[in-house]
Amino acid sequence: MKILFLIISILLIIIVLLQSGKAESAGGIISGGSIDLFSKRKERGSELFISRLTLFLGILFFALSIFMDVI
Repeated sequence: MKILFLIISILLIIIVLLQSGKAESAGGIISGGSIDLFSKRKERGSELFISRLTLFLGILFFALSIFMDVI
């Protein structure tokens, strides 16, 4: 069980690091630069896959951590 938890943790870290920065220009907000930072952005292709995989691994990580605490 602990090995599965470790594998999911490592995969989750890797997938989060692979995601493109949605707030790449966050520094521009402070200086008044980029207003379109919070505009709607459609995820397509690999971005959509990585986003859904991150969600799935996050839910699995959360459920497994609760399940391990009960045992």
